[in-house]
Amino acid sequence: MKKVAIFDVDGTIFRSSLLIELVEALAREGIFEENALASYQKEKKEWLDRKGSYEEYINRVVKVFVSHIKGVAFEDFNRVAKEVVLLHQDRTYRFTRDLIKTLKRKKYYLLAVSHSPWGILDLFCKKLGFDKAYGKFYELGPNDCFTGKIVDDHLISNKAAIVRRALSKQGLTLEDSVGVGDTESDIPMLELVDNPICFNPNSKLFREAKRNGWRIVVERKDVVYEIKAQ
Repeated sequence: MKKVAIFDVDGTIFRSSLLIELVEALAREGIFEENALASYQKEKKEWLDRKGSYEEYINRVVKVFVSHIKGVAFEDFNRVAKEVVLLHQDRTYRFTRDLIKTLKRKKYYLLAVSHSPWGILDLFCKKLGFDKAYGKFYELGPNDCFTGKIVDDHLISNKAAIVRRALSKQGLTLEDSVGVGDTESDIPMLELVDNPICFNPNSKLFREAKRNGWRIVVERKDVVYEIKAQ
């Protein structure tokens, strides 16, 4: 049985959000309506000014994506997704990029679990050498256009459930397993692995890491350092 390493992607590997970059690219291409970007500028500004939370910002972007993706042809989505990945594929954190390479050499099965849309997530992760990527799967209708519905949303929202499914399907073991995340949504996944790493954690994950004695790693500019959990 192969050992597994599980990574969140946005803010953990990618130094931005695949969903945000995708929404902005779809709007620039005229595939999303012009008001799409305006719909979350308030939340974006409050986050940038550190007056609001990132969670409020990204949740608003998700709502914009869901409300505008209905009726979009997969062909257009796929073309823009490839352009976004090509532009941003190297905008990764050094720590996680190097960790991926190290684990790859050690023959770990690399698994990405993210709330970003499958269709851009898999393209981004493939270039990094991942074996499998689980993201939100948006339903396609018979005309190859998006319906606006998310398939099994309850499942992808539970990262621990996704990991357990992958373990059984791929014949993986949690012995010496590694998990890397940056927000509280990664806690159920981090609780499963032998070696949890909280990378650039938000306050909720930081508190949980301190409580559990998990490894905390921070990358700031060109410096990577660790914070003692206790």
